[in-house]
Amino acid sequence: MSVFARNGHGANGADGPGAERAVGERSSGAGVRPLAEAPGPELIERAQRRRFTSAYKLAIVREADGLAQKPGEIGALLRREGLYSSHLTKWRRQRDEGALEALSRPRGRHPAPALEVENSQLRRRLEKAEAELATARKVIEVQGNVSALLGQLMEPRGANTDKSTAT
Repeated sequence: MSVFARNGHGANGADGPGAERAVGERSSGAGVRPLAEAPGPELIERAQRRRFTSAYKLAIVREADGLAQKPGEIGALLRREGLYSSHLTKWRRQRDEGALEALSRPRGRHPAPALEVENSQLRRRLEKAEAELATARKVIEVQGNVSALLGQLMEPRGANTDKSTAT
């Protein structure tokens, strides 16, 4: 089957109803639709590449290795799973290189050790406590200054406390 026939195109590359006609059917007005005809309700799905997990690949390779002594069993396995022999070859090579085991590990950053997490939490708490302490020291200093000023304002300035006024 040609690439054009698989994609729904005619031999000349034209699209439309004339491209999909049966053998012996004439093309009179091919490509012209009647106005009342609505497009078909079925949508052709776009083909998607299959993705296999590393666990699936390992399971298939192990099963195929177990069937290696029985003739025809590997072919039956591949037909049952809808796979090609090239899949099996490639997956065996990946297994031998250690790539499948590496793929089975979770992706991303490794979790930090518990001591490092606790250490960072304690450092943040220490920084916060030191900032609060600095603020408290400033408040105490300001309160001391205000108290000293109020003490100076409350003292009588013009009165002599040494001499008595009753003479």
